[in-house]
Amino acid sequence: MEELKRLVLNQENEEDQVVSLSLRPESLSDFVGQPDLVNGLKIAIAAAQKRGEQLEHTLFSGPPGLGKTSLAHIIANEMNSHIVITSGPAIKRTGDFMAILTNLSKGDVLFIDEIHRLDKKAEEFLYPAMEDFKVDFIVDRDTPYAKTINFPLKSFTLIGATTRSGLLTTPLRSRFGIFYHLEFYNETDLAYIVTTSARKLNVEIDADAAIAMARRARGTPRIVNRLLRRCRDYAQVNAQKNHIDLKVVDEAMRALRIDIHGLDELDRRLLAIIKTQYNGGPVGLEALAATLNEETDTIEDVIEPYLLKAGFLRRTSRGRELTSMATDLLK
Repeated sequence: MEELKRLVLNQENEEDQVVSLSLRPESLSDFVGQPDLVNGLKIAIAAAQKRGEQLEHTLFSGPPGLGKTSLAHIIANEMNSHIVITSGPAIKRTGDFMAILTNLSKGDVLFIDEIHRLDKKAEEFLYPAMEDFKVDFIVDRDTPYAKTINFPLKSFTLIGATTRSGLLTTPLRSRFGIFYHLEFYNETDLAYIVTTSARKLNVEIDADAAIAMARRARGTPRIVNRLLRRCRDYAQVNAQKNHIDLKVVDEAMRALRIDIHGLDELDRRLLAIIKTQYNGGPVGLEALAATLNEETDTIEDVIEPYLLKAGFLRRTSRGRELTSMATDLLK
């Protein structure tokens, strides 16, 4: 605890920086956490720059909010490249990819979020672009005059992000040269992140307040920054000050109905449904989603990862079931 407070206080005592509307880090040296990933990327980027090449295609996987999009922006910054951003669900036809790929300049970064949700035909259209920087486009497909036109592309780096790496096809996964899985963050890193973000927002924050937010952030930087904004609002409106202390955090979290474990209403509702309607489980995902009135993807991608990590839920071959920790919490 004392070491954690010391780290936060040291961050508070650093010289003020220019306020940024974005809380994203801009370079690998500013990126907190994921040390193996950061060190690996530093080497890969330095090697690519030394050879005068673009970075190899890179795939990031892991739960939402851990920094996959931030890392794509950082790579573009480190490589002095332009970044083009899209998502798997947004690309419906091969023509959509054609428009994007042919407009890329040499060395550009193409970031595709939720890449596992690419349409099958669009995914197959991407293969030669990734391997040989060319695409084959068929014109007049349904006429006697159909012909294939080969379009050469400028070399680029594709960065894919996925919350469901198991849904990626083997041919697509194999075309990425760099692959990293992002893990949940520890409290020390989250406290450092929230303190840095508070400085960017021109808000004072106490060390114990930063730690309290870190403990409720579900191991996720995006969540800790969201909690920071809500605590800032509460401090400025209810407490009439621009200073976040432990009392402000406790009151703001109580108003948001976020408990000391970081669980919100949806988390507690899911656990309560498994306990009361399914006797603690096991219960299948489809049945749980129907009872909760949520999509299965929401449960698998948003709710479950932290509940599994925190030890409140376990997945078995028969379905989801509560742990003793969850049973004690719901007493």
